[in-house]
Amino acid sequence: MTAAMLLPEILAVLMVASVICVLFAGYPVALTLGGVSFAFALIGHFAGVMNLALLGALPQRMFGVMTNEVLLAIPLFIFMGVMLERSQIAEELLETMGRLFGSLPGGLGIAVLIVGVLLAAAKGVVGATTVTMGLIVLPTMLRHGYDPRLAAGTVAATATLAQIFPPATVLVLLGDQMSNAYQAAQLSQGIFAPRSVTVADLFAGALVPAFALVGLYLLYLLGIATIRPKSAPALPRDPRAARGLPLLWRLIAVLIAPILLILAVLGSVLGGIATPTEAASVGGVGAIMLAGVKLGPAGGARVLVPVLARTTQITSMIFLILIGATLFSLVFRGLGGDDLVQRALSNLPGGVAGAVLAVMIAMFLLGFVMDAFEIIFVVVPIVAPALLKMSGVDPVWLAVMMAVNLQTSYMHPPLGPTLFFLRGVAPPEITTRHMYVGIIPFVIIQLVALVVLWFAPGLATALPHKLYGS
Repeated sequence: MTAAMLLPEILAVLMVASVICVLFAGYPVALTLGGVSFAFALIGHFAGVMNLALLGALPQRMFGVMTNEVLLAIPLFIFMGVMLERSQIAEELLETMGRLFGSLPGGLGIAVLIVGVLLAAAKGVVGATTVTMGLIVLPTMLRHGYDPRLAAGTVAATATLAQIFPPATVLVLLGDQMSNAYQAAQLSQGIFAPRSVTVADLFAGALVPAFALVGLYLLYLLGIATIRPKSAPALPRDPRAARGLPLLWRLIAVLIAPILLILAVLGSVLGGIATPTEAASVGGVGAIMLAGVKLGPAGGARVLVPVLARTTQITSMIFLILIGATLFSLVFRGLGGDDLVQRALSNLPGGVAGAVLAVMIAMFLLGFVMDAFEIIFVVVPIVAPALLKMSGVDPVWLAVMMAVNLQTSYMHPPLGPTLFFLRGVAPPEITTRHMYVGIIPFVIIQLVALVVLWFAPGLATALPHKLYGS
């Protein structure tokens, strides 16, 4: 190939490198994606390798983003999570679970893990779960003699379960992007009645791997409590605390609300009763009612305005990144970057397995410099169509693999967002070094989970196939 023929692809590679460099410099993600993409569109135009008329498709794409019914679930799930953050569910759950398991070595860590699972499934927002648990759990664990590294790692990893447990915001966004990629892959193969993959498929596909991950976390905590009991001591018995039947009734009382909310949201989606957007609206109303019960009508009304403000802030950030990523994807394709990716993945040693492995490694490394939302919006539209054209790649399995990988990116040092959230609310006894050292075993567990999912894809595909067929 001549230099003139290679120029568009060289520009596409330089555009990706420029985005990473500008992000390293600390510029906002959405503006970086949009600004760098527009600059390279101009460069391509003046170099005679790209027609600026291609950018005329941007307004229509932006309109499609803002009117996408699936993406409408995002602000509703965020509202539900932020409202639950203010309804004081976590405090009651942790207190009761702590009494139930606290007398066992490592019992408080087990209680934290169980509460984290319930909060993750009820909230679906990592930041809200991290802040809530960091404020409540870390001081309690330190007060009872837990190793600061184990305490920080347990809280950070458990809070990040909100990334993989339905109805995780990441799964909604990944489901939308994977659906587009799957249809594009089929159309390019001459299939003009393409099958689709839905957010409900991803919710069902993520359930078993998520619980398997919880099981691995639990084994690690039990192992630490056995090998190094001083790192996770049993709590002394409080003679004034409820025991026996009163404790059981207390446990049932605090579990009813979050479990009913989880069943209403997740059960309606998996059962085919409601779409994710409809289920998210039910979750939002349920969160308002729960806040009203917990805080009283006056208290519930008082938190509504700050909850709406926070929801608007998070939603605006996500959609602004999505619009910037849409421009990036448009220019990248205009420069022939998608063909370059297709050829690169097809020519890798190892065939399909080598291509998927290369993408997983790239996404893991990008987690050091990019947020999960950014990786979904920028990387998935580029690599997923190429992977899904290859024989034997199941879209649900690929999406769940990506979700677990992105969960890892949320918590691995040095730039994992969960660590930053936790650093902002952690007591002074918890240092950044404690967090980094404490989270490493959980990152290794995540990588083990990815390996297991690689060799046992049925963990991700069996349930959605059972519920919705092939």
